[in-house]
Amino acid sequence: MNTNTVSLAGTPAASPLGYFSWTFGQAARDPYYIMVIIYIFYPYFSNKVVGDPVQGQALIGYITATAGFLLAITAPFLGAIADKDGRRKPWLVGTVSVMALGAFSLWFIEPNDQGLSLTMSLLILFLIKVCFTVSEVFHNAMLPSIAPANRVGLISGLAFSLGNSGGLLMMLFVLLAFALPGTQPWGFLPDAPLFGIDQSAHEHDRIVGPIAGVWMLLFTLPVLLFTPDGKASPSPMWQLAKEGVADVVQTIKHVRHYSNIARYLLARMFFIDGMVGVLTFGGVYASGTFGWDTTTLLIFGLCTSGSAMFGAYIGGRLDDRVGSIRALQIAITTSSIVLLTLVSVQPDTILYFVQVGSEPVWNSPYFATLPELFYFGTNQVFAMFFVTGLSASRTLMARIAPPEMATQFFGLFALSATVTAFLAPLLVATATDIFESQRIGFASLAILMVIGAVMLLKVKEEQATVAGSA
Repeated sequence: MNTNTVSLAGTPAASPLGYFSWTFGQAARDPYYIMVIIYIFYPYFSNKVVGDPVQGQALIGYITATAGFLLAITAPFLGAIADKDGRRKPWLVGTVSVMALGAFSLWFIEPNDQGLSLTMSLLILFLIKVCFTVSEVFHNAMLPSIAPANRVGLISGLAFSLGNSGGLLMMLFVLLAFALPGTQPWGFLPDAPLFGIDQSAHEHDRIVGPIAGVWMLLFTLPVLLFTPDGKASPSPMWQLAKEGVADVVQTIKHVRHYSNIARYLLARMFFIDGMVGVLTFGGVYASGTFGWDTTTLLIFGLCTSGSAMFGAYIGGRLDDRVGSIRALQIAITTSSIVLLTLVSVQPDTILYFVQVGSEPVWNSPYFATLPELFYFGTNQVFAMFFVTGLSASRTLMARIAPPEMATQFFGLFALSATVTAFLAPLLVATATDIFESQRIGFASLAILMVIGAVMLLKVKEEQATVAGSA
């Protein structure tokens, strides 16, 4: 069969309009993750709303861990129900709508006990995190049936590349329109932040939530309009729910039949969330170590998103050329080395013991010291291989899961991340609390990546069949 026209599911692939529109689902979500979680809002929340970088990092870890626990016990069942129904788009509409409303509400999270209370703020961040992962399950589950078999790596990589491009554009806008004006005498900048944004009230930090919410709504539209969805089942929802739960039970009973997938998901529990943890806590760690402000974090995020955009495209090509497992092994090994290099940096030290001083080495208001420049450059390498790992892990799941059970297995795929979305942040939070050190808390993520990489050695790149089928 022609792999240009046949999907991994063995059915006719979607048209180029259909599968390229699917990539915009990633473009819709990722700017929120990049601006809010990694570079701007979470560091602001940790340092200004909580008021203590160590306690703030711990609270963020506990939020993510709690969301991960809830998803761990629900995501596979939701996926199985969706497989019975045949449709994924209604779930996308619901979760994206909730995420967008939550993102708009981040504007009201202010420092010094103003605006929303700390408890309400934590609840909103928790709800968005849950919906973010659920939307990812249903979006990912569309990939095996729409992508041509020989282009699945490229399409997955392109989706991540578009997501990072969106994040880069949005951060550039926030930087030039809100963060830099009034702080630097550069002729291309407005004299004051646009739209009356008040930097002293941290409005340039808080505005990223509403911006991400609007972007999310707009860029989900191509998926809803042009990407084909499954046909709706005529059965009532209660019947679908009953059958979906039964299917999950049967999958568990036939775990030996799906042993290759089980080994992969077990490995992924460790390596992917270790990698995600590095990205999640990288900005928080840098802001606490170097005292980086919002503008510095924006520039840092802009460059890192550019590196990730490049890495996603190259990683997708690498995936199709050498296979998903080989691409993953390269990404995990490099990411582990990079993490250990990142935590070797302190305000006056690199590589753990090399004293380089904290004096500026060039005339720049940003990244002026050698340790800052070293951290900045090392993080660019991590960004490239991190996104390669994300993309390859998704395409490997698409390659080895039975197409008829795509959403259920992508629910388990989400579970394999959410179990360590409850272990990895908890590990960071606990290590940070016990040792009273951001450095040790951040470094603990290397343990997860090494364990996952070793487990991945037992995984084969071969597609499973439904248990009991011929």
